[in-house]
Amino acid sequence: MIAIGCDHAGVEMKKAVIQALEEKGFELRDMGTDGEPCDYPDMAERVCGLVVSGECEKGILICGTGIGMSIAANKIKGIRAALCSDSFSTRFTRLHNDANIMCMGARTIGPGLAAELAEIFLTTGFEGGRHQRRVDKITDIENKN
Repeated sequence: MIAIGCDHAGVEMKKAVIQALEEKGFELRDMGTDGEPCDYPDMAERVCGLVVSGECEKGILICGTGIGMSIAANKIKGIRAALCSDSFSTRFTRLHNDANIMCMGARTIGPGLAAELAEIFLTTGFEGGRHQRRVDKITDIENKN
């Protein structure tokens, strides 16, 4: 199960991503918003809570630029969120960083690219190996602070 959420700036992109991913067989849990004004930190906390609890494997967050969602999501212990706007970075944030949340900007990329990037994010595995050591160091920093 994949959690997905957005603020009011990302509603249309979220709908497009959900439709594209469901057509590919992914199961999504839509955490809102459906258009009502809201604050991106609240949506980030809602989606990330499902990932941290294990109810959802990964999460997708969408706001105007994706930056606010990225900042808010990365404040939550256990979350490794990455702003994704191209296929190379999206693939490598999974391969090397084991990101569990992807963030996108509805005002910076189109819905077609967003759907393509979401599929890349969800189908790319973590390489582990030398990268696991680095992810462990990130977790150590998180636990110290």
